[in-house]
Amino acid sequence: MPTTKRLLTATLCGALLAASAAPPAFAAPIEPPATTAMAQAPDKTSAVEKKRVDSVKTPKLGWYPCYGHGECATVKLPLDYDKPNGATTEIAVLRVKAKNQRAKIGSLFVNPGGPGGSGTQIALAAPQFLSESVLERFDIVGVDPRGIASSQNVRCFASVGDQTKAYAGLNVAFPYGKAEEVAYVKSAKAMGRGCSTTGKPLSGAMSTAEVARDMDVLRRAVGDRKLTFLGFSYGSALGQYYANMFPDRVRAITVDGVINPVNWTGAAKTRNVTLDDRLRSADGAYKALIEILKRCDTAGETHCTFAAGDPVKNFATLTEKLKAKPAAITDELGTSTITYADFIGGLLGLLYSPFAGEEVIGLTTLVWDAVNPDGSVTAARQAAARSTLAKRIADARRAAPARDFPYDNGLETFAGVACTDGLHPKDAASWPALTAKSDKRAPYFGRAWAWSTAACAANTWTVRDEDAYRGPFTKRTAAPVLVVGNYWDPATNYIEAVESAKLLPNSRLLSSTNWGHTAYGTSKCATDAIDTYLLTGTLPAVGTVCEGDIQPFTEPLAGDQPDEPTARKADRADESKAEIATDAPPTSDEAKQLPPVTVRVPASTLNGTR
Repeated sequence: MPTTKRLLTATLCGALLAASAAPPAFAAPIEPPATTAMAQAPDKTSAVEKKRVDSVKTPKLGWYPCYGHGECATVKLPLDYDKPNGATTEIAVLRVKAKNQRAKIGSLFVNPGGPGGSGTQIALAAPQFLSESVLERFDIVGVDPRGIASSQNVRCFASVGDQTKAYAGLNVAFPYGKAEEVAYVKSAKAMGRGCSTTGKPLSGAMSTAEVARDMDVLRRAVGDRKLTFLGFSYGSALGQYYANMFPDRVRAITVDGVINPVNWTGAAKTRNVTLDDRLRSADGAYKALIEILKRCDTAGETHCTFAAGDPVKNFATLTEKLKAKPAAITDELGTSTITYADFIGGLLGLLYSPFAGEEVIGLTTLVWDAVNPDGSVTAARQAAARSTLAKRIADARRAAPARDFPYDNGLETFAGVACTDGLHPKDAASWPALTAKSDKRAPYFGRAWAWSTAACAANTWTVRDEDAYRGPFTKRTAAPVLVVGNYWDPATNYIEAVESAKLLPNSRLLSSTNWGHTAYGTSKCATDAIDTYLLTGTLPAVGTVCEGDIQPFTEPLAGDQPDEPTARKADRADESKAEIATDAPPTSDEAKQLPPVTVRVPASTLNGTR
């Protein structure tokens, strides 16, 4: 896979045949081979689930050309699978046909995460990020989950005006300070009430279990006997739900950027903590940030613009100054005022990139220079990057929900899944104390992540899906599940992948040292391993750790630099790289000390997307 295509993959993910129950006659589906260790009989789909989905007649998908290289269709599926002939909801499907139809294996279902991401859009983008070998042999199929994107939309308010009034307090990256917290809680409660009343019945039928049922029906509709699936971020939860609900219907499932579904749903003993206290997304972001600052320190001023002094201490100093007074950044675009929350929210977004090291340091240096205009240590070297970075952080702030025509249901799609799937504390008014505690556990990012589910408070989010799946998540599947986690993922903590692989008896963990969110496309090693499994069913060797293609601060900065002996704090560039490449994954006990995470971002800044 060309480097540009691999990088596009990482950015897209820190996005059918005629209706027949039989596979196409010209190409028998390839079943992954059973290994000696994994040859035990799979668990069976429960009688209840079998009755639900198999009672639905296989839909006939009326494909029509769309977007140049795609084919689109819509289908009406049961709103409640206990009533297969009752009310329906419209689901949008898009496929990009395999380049070699005669050698086609079947369909590869893809999901970009979120919750709230568009399956049809990531399928449409498949030629830009999937490997040629995969595009040759699979129809790439994307489904917009119910309530989302081109499927029938959930709407929690009667009008844009009503929504805008309700969301007034959400127009921040995350609330910081008493006034913002009060306003945010008020809006979170309004959102919970709106989705529990005006948003019904769809808001109560958007659980991950319902999407898994839709996917099983659509698997039949495209002519596949078993499911082949590639899910990123929250899409990893969907993949694991399917694997446990329909374990004998799995051909090959890969989940990349993994959420532990037990933590996602919660249990009685954890129902009074926030979702992030279970997933520890903030810990993962903090771990990645501190590692970047430490590597910057090791690389020195010839390779990193924020290396003077102690980067970790300087970063803490910078954030304290921003808490006291926002920074003003002026360039040809005008003046941008950057608050503490803007800065942290912007950094969290940059941590999703495979270039997280340079991008995080670039933004940090830019804001440092603005806060210390007379004592900047790197202003000259940052001149070229100033305009771009200022625009990015200004855009991050503008990404807060500015509701205008047409109706934007982005926050409602996230909440419709997260609030319905899992257990949450009772009162949104408890979030200020809960998020402050999270911030002590995971500095900087604790509040950013924990506030994203304030609308889920059980007292105001009262709509429920009685058929939501709560586990178990330990079923033995007909084919292995490939579980992919990277050490520095800021949204789905590596430990979540380790734990998910332990839950599934027929699974294999693939680890990666890449930066950003998810691993596919960030290294030839990880990408090839995933492609090989999807195509042939051959798993990577036990204990495989892939090296990320892009590591921070390996190239010297352009322009005048300090002399090498003083700038290079340790002549360890090559040693550090070798260390990372040969490092074993953290042990279970070690991993518990690392910052964990899942596929989300601050509620307003990135609409909760993992």
